[in-house]
Amino acid sequence: MRISLDHLCKSFDGVEVLRDITFDEEVSALAIIGPSGGGKSTLLRIIGGLEAPTSGTMAVDGSPVSFDEASLRAYRATLGFVFQDGGLFHHMTALENVALPLRVVHGASSDEADDRARELLARLGLEDSLAKRPAQLSGGQKQRVAIARALAARPRLLLLDEPTSALDPEFTTEVLDVVRNLAEAGTRFIIVTHEMGFARHACDHVAFLYDGRLLEYGDAARLFDHPETPELTRFLSRLLEWSM
Repeated sequence: MRISLDHLCKSFDGVEVLRDITFDEEVSALAIIGPSGGGKSTLLRIIGGLEAPTSGTMAVDGSPVSFDEASLRAYRATLGFVFQDGGLFHHMTALENVALPLRVVHGASSDEADDRARELLARLGLEDSLAKRPAQLSGGQKQRVAIARALAARPRLLLLDEPTSALDPEFTTEVLDVVRNLAEAGTRFIIVTHEMGFARHACDHVAFLYDGRLLEYGDAARLFDHPETPELTRFLSRLLEWSM
């Protein structure tokens, strides 16, 4: 899936949060990294059709993306989303959370939706949690349910916005292992993350955003081993200062 951004800008209430982003790459396993407040989540939301740019254009596989609501609904139906808090419905079971969008958005029958939900939850190690509600699940389990829901309609691209930000280290590893295994099985994804080990070893490319600008993009190993800008050098050195 090729994502093309041309001089993309985004402002909120006159404050520019994305500045002249230009990007044209085939996406397989991409991590977006950078300091908090640098525009990472906003960029992901624009790529996912959840926000419209203030200026600039976006194309997918060479076809321009129109940001009118009717066009966006069709575009978003080809994507899967995982948010920081999982976004699960608390009054529904794990099975119901995964099956719901298949029925409501994609028109699947109840039996088809339930079968697909069971398949995915079992694949992610949750076959014993089908009838549990979010309050009965651990943080890692809730995010695995959210990932199963995002995968239910077989999306072309999975978008993950800091899916481990609210998790402790054990559950963080649990969720990132799931994403890595999905990537190895052929799932394409873009992830906003502060987990540098995952970005380096599980992603093939990394984009570094700083103050709303795309300062570096390229092979993950190259960016981590040989950063080209002082901003990325400082960012990585601060993160690695207290690492083991």
